[in-house]
Amino acid sequence: MPKQKTHKGISKRFRLTATGKAKFRHSGTSHLAYRLTKKRRRNLRGTGVVSATETARIVTALIPAQ
Repeated sequence: MPKQKTHKGISKRFRLTATGKAKFRHSGTSHLAYRLTKKRRRNLRGTGVVSATETARIVTALIPAQ
């Protein structure tokens, strides 16, 4: 039987923490950020954590069942 493959699109967008949560980078920060307010730019810095309902699907795509 062939092995399940990691979903490459998800692996480029999400990382798992040690406790099993999924982190992501906020969108809209790569260019043309001058038109955003300073408050919006400040709040988009860093990483965010995916909600618990979506985490299970992301973890399944990153670490397929063996």
